[in-house]
Amino acid sequence: MNNKKISIIAEIGVNHNGSLKLAKKLIDGAVKSGADYVKFQTYVTDELITKQAKLAPYQKKFISHNSQYKMLKKYELRFSEHYKLYEYCKKKIKYLSSPFDLKSAKFLVEILKLKLIKVPSGEITNYFLLDYLSKKKIKIILSTGASSIKDIRQSIAILKKNKFNMKNLIIFHCNSAYPTPYEDVNLKFLNSIKKIFKTSIGYSDHTLGLITPVLAYFFGVEYVEKHITLNKNLPGPDHKSSLDINEFSMMVKYLRNINVILGKNKKIITNSEKKNQSFIRKCLVANNNIFKNEKFDFENLTCKRTGLKQGLTPIKFIKIKGKRSRFNFIKNDLIRL
Repeated sequence: MNNKKISIIAEIGVNHNGSLKLAKKLIDGAVKSGADYVKFQTYVTDELITKQAKLAPYQKKFISHNSQYKMLKKYELRFSEHYKLYEYCKKKIKYLSSPFDLKSAKFLVEILKLKLIKVPSGEITNYFLLDYLSKKKIKIILSTGASSIKDIRQSIAILKKNKFNMKNLIIFHCNSAYPTPYEDVNLKFLNSIKKIFKTSIGYSDHTLGLITPVLAYFFGVEYVEKHITLNKNLPGPDHKSSLDINEFSMMVKYLRNINVILGKNKKIITNSEKKNQSFIRKCLVANNNIFKNEKFDFENLTCKRTGLKQGLTPIKFIKIKGKRSRFNFIKNDLIRL
């Protein structure tokens, strides 16, 4: 069972659509929802991609051209803008970002002084990025979307080469389809991560809805990440597979209350249900008129709800059956001994 407090990451990614104003509104929404982190994507387009790169199939549904370079350039935030967002997050929520190139990683680590960096799934084979991060005294989230066990092992080997403290590694299970079909989620792989790599684990979700990130709790995740948007109908590649503010707030509420809901390994009559106990339970009453010295039996006794606490529980019928009544009762009178 997972008794650890889960850190919840509101993945803004590029859902700010290149607008600082929209990014701040998303931060405010994440704060309102109760998330622990907001996460952005930090990149320099010319360091990340060539102009020949085409859009991924899911991106083509939302972008009019077929240039991944143009799309990323449109959504790129300058380092100075990330700095403003970092400052905006102070005293509100923790700022987190995924670097997609070495320049961006250096900015996040050396300028913003972040102590937690997420390596996005697409960078799991980026030797240069992993080599740089492995030499820093930080925690690393390693996302494993579209990766094999071999890919994960190789990336970890780079970290170990530079004597990175493996206690500071969190491996995220992830599926890199937007949205991810339920049949491709494979949450049970979280068990394999724990068994094979013996690290902390997290889950980054791209499915539609709330059920999958909530289920991930039961696999011992310490982090849950989900995209957040102000409006699913906004232009851009990730809005459709995101949660709006109200949905994200609901997910946070579910995750925060799981331990409360699970309770303890014992039966408890709770204070909330004690108030209703006398209204739902029955008492022994006269089934018809009973005269003094008449014997109690199946014919003259029954049980009904009375809303009273002082009546005899029907479970005691077996003890008074055959005994003589000390009083006269009329139908529906509470039985007293």
